[in-house]
Amino acid sequence: MTPFARIAIIGLGLIGSSLARAVRARMPGVALTGFDRDGAVCETVRRLSLLDSVAGSPAAAVAGADLVVLAVPLGAMRAVGEAIRPALAEGAILSDVGSSKQAVIDALADCVPPGVQLVPAHPVAGTEQSGPEAGFASLFMGRWCILTPPPAADPAAVARLADFWTRLGSRVETMDARHHDLVLAITSHLPHLIAYSIVGTASDLEDVTKAEVIKYSAGGFRDFTRIAASDPTMWRDVFLMNRDAVLEMLARFSEDLAALQRAIRWGDGEALFRRFEASRAIRRAIVDAGQDTGAADFGRSHPETPATTPGA
Repeated sequence: MTPFARIAIIGLGLIGSSLARAVRARMPGVALTGFDRDGAVCETVRRLSLLDSVAGSPAAAVAGADLVVLAVPLGAMRAVGEAIRPALAEGAILSDVGSSKQAVIDALADCVPPGVQLVPAHPVAGTEQSGPEAGFASLFMGRWCILTPPPAADPAAVARLADFWTRLGSRVETMDARHHDLVLAITSHLPHLIAYSIVGTASDLEDVTKAEVIKYSAGGFRDFTRIAASDPTMWRDVFLMNRDAVLEMLARFSEDLAALQRAIRWGDGEALFRRFEASRAIRRAIVDAGQDTGAADFGRSHPETPATTPGA
């Protein structure tokens, strides 16, 4: 028996559409409804038959749902919560997929009527792509989904949502919202901030043309551009909503960067080697934990080099 009979997804971009696909694949009997404020997105979802119905408003989408998932930018959480509040069914669970959790709890606290349980969630998964056509059912397979229930949340509701994400292939963990925000500030938010900064710096250089930056980009820079291609609206809201944790981690990073700068200036190769060796150990641990591939070149596929005729 599936943990939910009717699920409503508000926001049908990469994560929302992937969630719909995953539910279809893993829980085919569940009724799926949804809404997106972008009419073109709604038309695409209808064309792809990702949901049983695409509603004309958030409130209409959540009517009768026993699980409501908000897959919208963090800055839109409050407005969407207010719009759906009158239509939330008693006994329903209200959740989300945002990457800053205390901000979600603060935004939705006044939007949860009696009899409805708020259980925020963060599936730590995604790509640099956006939109419903970029989604895929296996996005959450083997990835962590972190639940951050408020202290008053019903344990049965938390267990029910954990079961849901487990059935989608996720590894589930429960965590305090503020601790989650600190952890994600260093593992996700700061790397994105650095990527946006490096790509912006390269674009603004006066002595190196933009064409040269593109033509001669090495693997490291290409990976930064992939991260920097992520949805700007989503990441703007992440940095504004998780500012305290991001600023704390950014201050620590700035200190470490200054130490590396000093080591380079004074030719301290031993200090540089120690830092680089420690960083390699972190990479090996991530691969060993199954959070990335250990294949060469990060698992990128490469066409076979065509054979050449001697003397050609």
